[in-house]
Amino acid sequence: MICALASSVCFGAASVLEAMAARAVTPGTGGGVDVALLWRALRQWRYAAGLGLDGLGFVLQVVALRTLPIYVVGAATAGSLAVTAVIASRLLRVRLSRTEWTAVAVVCAGLALLALTSGKEGHRDGSDALRWALLAASFGVLLLGVVGGRLADRPRALVLGLGAGFGFGVVEVAVRLFDGVDFTDPVWYALLIGGGAAFVLLTSALQRGSVTTATAGTVLGETIGPAVVGVVWLGDTTREGLGWLAFVGFAVAVAGSLTLARFGEAPVVDPEGDLGDAAVTEAKEGP
Repeated sequence: MICALASSVCFGAASVLEAMAARAVTPGTGGGVDVALLWRALRQWRYAAGLGLDGLGFVLQVVALRTLPIYVVGAATAGSLAVTAVIASRLLRVRLSRTEWTAVAVVCAGLALLALTSGKEGHRDGSDALRWALLAASFGVLLLGVVGGRLADRPRALVLGLGAGFGFGVVEVAVRLFDGVDFTDPVWYALLIGGGAAFVLLTSALQRGSVTTATAGTVLGETIGPAVVGVVWLGDTTREGLGWLAFVGFAVAVAGSLTLARFGEAPVVDPEGDLGDAAVTEAKEGP
């Protein structure tokens, strides 16, 4: 659980750096998903530092996924939005509403419930059918990117956000299905395709669409699906008699994260401390 929470802190801090870098690069002029955007963002030191934190967070997440049920780790990952919100309020002087401070507390309460009620990681290996289905799902993420990139701004952000969430969910399940180094295992390719596509889709969604909408889609995509797979196919459990309380904790943590969805990309401020254009737009839209 310590690793799961530490990964959440890494992801939350990384999003602040990556968001500032993504807004600093020039967007593409064509339609669809801007694949070259990721390369342009990588030239920004903040984005590179953010990826470094993401890498550390991923290592911690892998450790957590090998010892905890997927639904616990997924909720903790979504809870990184609370970390981003707190960092933004302190370092970027972004004002959080009373509702948002309440949501931060709600996320913490939900994660505390999960820590108290979660059982052990399931020990089912997963059938061959599940492994191939995971690879198919990773290609489905690519398809969502193609379709979403052709939509108008708001539905585009939602579809790309969902696609990114599904991609991160594929990674979560793939980590659980690893069984030694075997490059004939479709799980390896599912992880590479799903994870890579998720980064491209999320970066594009945040840079050219509504942050709130995109992040909400990502939170839903990366928590609910993997949690179901973990419980139904991999044998994840709760402590005896506490299944209902674990469900409440999961729902509360995810709901609090959705309330903080506008912090999927931390607002950018100018040197005098005023909110940047992106932050003002999101503030008008509301949390």
